[in-house]
Amino acid sequence: MGLVSLAALIAGARSGQLVSFPTDTVPALAVRPDRSTDIFTLKQRSPDKPLILMASSWQEFLPFIDIGHPALEIWEQTAEKYFAGAVTLVLPASDRGAKLNQGFTTLGIRIPDSKIAIAILQQTGAMLTTSANKSNQPPLREMLEIATNFPNVWTLGDGIDIAEPIGSGLPSTVVEWTQGGWLVRRQGAIKF
Repeated sequence: MGLVSLAALIAGARSGQLVSFPTDTVPALAVRPDRSTDIFTLKQRSPDKPLILMASSWQEFLPFIDIGHPALEIWEQTAEKYFAGAVTLVLPASDRGAKLNQGFTTLGIRIPDSKIAIAILQQTGAMLTTSANKSNQPPLREMLEIATNFPNVWTLGDGIDIAEPIGSGLPSTVVEWTQGGWLVRRQGAIKF
């Protein structure tokens, strides 16, 4: 598909196509939650590397996380402090959330600090995401590069400079809720 307009990208995402759009860290490769295998296939990614669920609001994550958990209020306060931003919270998943990544009972969630990503996610709903690259390769940062390397992905090509690096280039900081509280799994762009 290559480079497309914002309207086409949103329509494609809603219909289950793989899409790519800018975020605050690196451009995302994204798909509807029910189509996760498409990303693993495209990236030649091992199923033991989980995808992150991105959305435009905390409410959109609730069907995917364990809302009966006693720490729900702590998670919500942490989300209020760090979202939108380059922090991924790994939380106990609901049954629905656990289906998104094979063999995992947790789910990483993030709201990117990017006006364009938020505008897209408001129209598509929550999307499963990862960086736009083949597994074990550096993330692609230019939309033109993504369209060239992944010709079947609907890549945002309007309203942005497609030949400029997008985002900070730094990964999000990943923190996981454990019985002992928050555990930093990957120190990224934001100090936690």
